[in-house]
Amino acid sequence: MHNYNRFALAEIVNTQILQEIQDKFSETTGIAAVVVDADGKPVTKPSKFTDFCSYVRSFPEGLARCMACDDRGGRKAMEWQRPFVYHCHSGLTDFAAPIIVQNEYVGALLAGQVVLPQKDFNTKHEIFKRLSHMGMNDKILSELFDAVEVTPENRLKAAADLLHIMANYIVEMGVTNIVQRKLMEELKAKAELENLLRAAEMKALQSQINPHFLFNTLNTIARLSLLEGAERTQEVVHALADLLRTNLRDIEEMRTLEEEIKSIDDYLTIQKVRFGDRIQAFIDIDSTMLKTSVPALSLQPLVENAIIHGLEPKRDGGSIRISGHTESDKVVIVVSDTGVGISPERISTIFKVEKRARKGHTTGLGVINVHKRIQHYFGDQFGLSIESKVGEGTDIFIHLPTCS
Repeated sequence: MHNYNRFALAEIVNTQILQEIQDKFSETTGIAAVVVDADGKPVTKPSKFTDFCSYVRSFPEGLARCMACDDRGGRKAMEWQRPFVYHCHSGLTDFAAPIIVQNEYVGALLAGQVVLPQKDFNTKHEIFKRLSHMGMNDKILSELFDAVEVTPENRLKAAADLLHIMANYIVEMGVTNIVQRKLMEELKAKAELENLLRAAEMKALQSQINPHFLFNTLNTIARLSLLEGAERTQEVVHALADLLRTNLRDIEEMRTLEEEIKSIDDYLTIQKVRFGDRIQAFIDIDSTMLKTSVPALSLQPLVENAIIHGLEPKRDGGSIRISGHTESDKVVIVVSDTGVGISPERISTIFKVEKRARKGHTTGLGVINVHKRIQHYFGDQFGLSIESKVGEGTDIFIHLPTCS
């Protein structure tokens, strides 16, 4: 079951509808009301607040004490799991009806600001005693108190129960809508990921035209290169054969980081022949991280992007570095380049839905594909993040769980 305590009450319910119900309640019963969040802060505008309370709240200390009193009343109602009738700091009678979602206290409906009929008890005298130190005008305070409605306790409690039922029903409906919306988003994300995987599989299938013939031909070229003394050519052919053999494996397989680094070595061997001294590459991964699990073809698309989009456009080239470190329960792999960089506007569009059709080069996999596949296997707290400065370079962070 989802936990909604991270949501603000205003995010769960339509506050306009809640406001309308609250206003109608106050108009019908003559009882003031307001809805507050879990911190005691108002979510709706007060309905039918008495002039007496408005006057008290016009003083800084009075407002602070009213807010604190509302907060205590709401939490007491939460503790009791039902409406709670109490006296406010000034002496009027209020009640708090808790708003509870999945056993989480998300706010309260506060109402009252009335005087209960009590025998042998001078409510007005008690109120003057409690407020005497705040510097209020006694005449104004007396006139405003006399206008406060005297309400029987049974009527107040009946009103509290009614409002409690209505408020919690509205909030439960709001949570139901959130659950339904999140479920639809998850189903949509799953469908998008499946489409990405199918596209990747099709790309791999297109590359698998008689792979045995391809590998046999590459091995023949490598042997001929060795016989002719072309050792560098032999090295590149072997690297290409290994790279293709790895890339033609099932795209949904999990690999170790060590296997991914081997693929990167093969890829960089080929690119170094193409670019010569224009591109320098460094791999600095601690041996303790090499058993970390990672979806197949997670690193190569990022290295490709760094070279093709970051370094190749620069006349003098630059360097690319693959490093790693741990952060609490995460392994973080960083693909850094000293290329042309990416603008903030471009970064903000990379992870958007409409950009997911973009393809890489050798692999046919883009950044968003790698990001979504990592999240598919490990959860939304993992995946990619990007930091970049135009003209200085780009860092792509791959967040993975530590190996168990």
